[in-house]
Amino acid sequence: MSSKQTPVDLDSRDRLIAEVRHHQAAQEQTYRGQALKMYPWLCARCGREFSGKKLRDLKVHHQDHNHDNNPPDGSNWELLCVYCHDNERARQQVADASAVPMPGGERKPPYTYRPFAELENLLKCKS
Repeated sequence: MSSKQTPVDLDSRDRLIAEVRHHQAAQEQTYRGQALKMYPWLCARCGREFSGKKLRDLKVHHQDHNHDNNPPDGSNWELLCVYCHDNERARQQVADASAVPMPGGERKPPYTYRPFAELENLLKCKS
């Protein structure tokens, strides 16, 4: 048996990938479309207004950071401009990185290099 894929296999794979991408785009458009119908077209943080072609710069932000949590009443969404949305995501990444560990859990330091680890021993030897 050959390990090469036949053209039929490649076609079915490409078709499957196209279907998945189409489904994902449709799902994203669904909650985005709902949010744009529910809320005024302005950034919830900076208040900048959007219309026409600039509307693409208005993003749907999930307040609980769970993209699968899309209640029909829109209670988990807010519209943010691309700049405020990027800022919010960066703030969340910093918060996640510096979060206090849960009881019983230990956090390893983000670094492993200890430049002065042997300094005390070196100083003792010199005395």
